[in-house]
Amino acid sequence: MNSTLRVVIVDDEPLARERIRELLKSHSDVEIVGEARNGQEAVETIKRQRPDIVFLDVQMPDIDGFEVLKAFDSNSVPLIIFVTAFDQYALRAFEFHAVDYLMKPFDRQRFAQAVNHAKAQLTVKNRDTGYLVNLLEDLGSKKRFRERFAIKNGETIHYIRASDIDSIEAEGNYVRLNVASSSYLLRETLSNVESQIDPGLFVRIHRSTIVNMNRVRELQTWARGEYRVVLHGGACHTLSRGYRDHFESVITKGSG
Repeated sequence: MNSTLRVVIVDDEPLARERIRELLKSHSDVEIVGEARNGQEAVETIKRQRPDIVFLDVQMPDIDGFEVLKAFDSNSVPLIIFVTAFDQYALRAFEFHAVDYLMKPFDRQRFAQAVNHAKAQLTVKNRDTGYLVNLLEDLGSKKRFRERFAIKNGETIHYIRASDIDSIEAEGNYVRLNVASSSYLLRETLSNVESQIDPGLFVRIHRSTIVNMNRVRELQTWARGEYRVVLHGGACHTLSRGYRDHFESVITKGSG
């Protein structure tokens, strides 16, 4: 192994790349040989620089981190440390033989742990899969449902706690997270988000709307067998007939 480790940083957010650059200053045996803002740049940079370690974001505008790795065979791919705000990709990261999986926001200690583990892996012939297996188990035991959302807005990432969300609405290829007087667009389908959040807290009331039951103030009779769900903040949403029974069952269970 070379005395100096060559590193490439891949993330479409400038602030995220800057954060990794700053943390790597504590590792004198590491040299940053390239950065990439998207998947295509990542493939080109990795092929050109042949780094030892790549910090790789999962979600990027053109091709994601997993697609980047498909451009390389098993003999040419460097050690990968995935960096993402979403824990649902952890299992797939294991399938791609990543050496670590950093969840944003991470602290200096957790970052150093990932770097040191990657360094150790460079000195052995066979990569240690047990470390990532334990990491996956740890992620699974810490939370059953998604507890937060990371919303990218230019160079800013907003971290929204699921429990703070009033309602979630479908909007084309996006969902809108309504939080008090603010709202945030997230590029995911409503069904996908619904599968990740606590069904005891979040209930679908319409094909395009999910509400936080802790935010429901009252239910009003409306036309054609439908109802209006009024939230504490004053927002009103339609409760369709097809979702009424489930909605009422959750209310009954909660009041019991």
